[in-house]
Amino acid sequence: MPMIKIFFSLNLILIFITLNYLQKEEVEKLKVCLCTIGKEENLYVREYVEHYKKYNVDKIFIYDNNEINGEKFEDVINDYITSGFVEIINIRGKVSQQIKVYQKCLNKNKKYFDWLIFYDMDEFIYLKDFNNIKYYLKKSEFNKCQAIQLNMYFHTDNNQLFYQNKTLAQRFPEKKQTRNGVLKTIIRGNISKKIYCPHELTKNLSSCDGFGNFNIKNKGIIITNKTDYQYYYIDHYSYKSTEEFINKIMRGSAIKGFEKEMKYRKISWYFGANKITKEKIDLIENLTNLNLSKYRIHLRKKNIV
Repeated sequence: MPMIKIFFSLNLILIFITLNYLQKEEVEKLKVCLCTIGKEENLYVREYVEHYKKYNVDKIFIYDNNEINGEKFEDVINDYITSGFVEIINIRGKVSQQIKVYQKCLNKNKKYFDWLIFYDMDEFIYLKDFNNIKYYLKKSEFNKCQAIQLNMYFHTDNNQLFYQNKTLAQRFPEKKQTRNGVLKTIIRGNISKKIYCPHELTKNLSSCDGFGNFNIKNKGIIITNKTDYQYYYIDHYSYKSTEEFINKIMRGSAIKGFEKEMKYRKISWYFGANKITKEKIDLIENLTNLNLSKYRIHLRKKNIV
């Protein structure tokens, strides 16, 4: 009798090991790529690439939108390029490229990858309890989803004026939830659609939130049925330090003829999300030659010198 029990137990263990192996083999067959566009990102691109490497993304396509004689990604991530993990596509010197890039990346790779991620170079996915994105995307809750849309945490400047040679997570731990509607999309392969927006990407898809719940439309803004910032979201390091924010807005505007207006608008967004201080105003004015007198008035009204 004891021998029968032992035999039965061994069989159960063998079945469990076999099922786990088959599941792992099935998950590993899943192919996932990341499509992104970058300009003057050499300070951050290695951290970005290694983040998605740890999540077991198979391939990263970086569309190099630097100035023709500007910095090169090869100078900082050449090892990942040589290994084939990163592919650089040259669009140097071109303007208004993000939507075009997303469309090209989808058209070119939709047949070869099961899922395609469309995130900017300051957007880092976070998946609680998953260190392999393939196990996350293989969840049965996503079986009927054509797209997965995750909300963002916007990280503040943590009142830092200047760049420091540390990771973004170390430098900018403070973060805020965004309003519903500010999200980014992972899209299933073999979908032929026209991309019109960097956030939602395209229309008329069966889009889910991070839990596999289908999204609903409300006056054109995507509202997730269940938004839980403890589990699945995107860390968005949009601002960084004041110095880095200035460098970002001085790259130019995608809307030709409205460069100055866009700089003022972006500064308004910056101070809407970050603390207004005299030091920040001084630095922005000195490096941009823009007039920020209205923010000085704001400080005086609050009796802040």
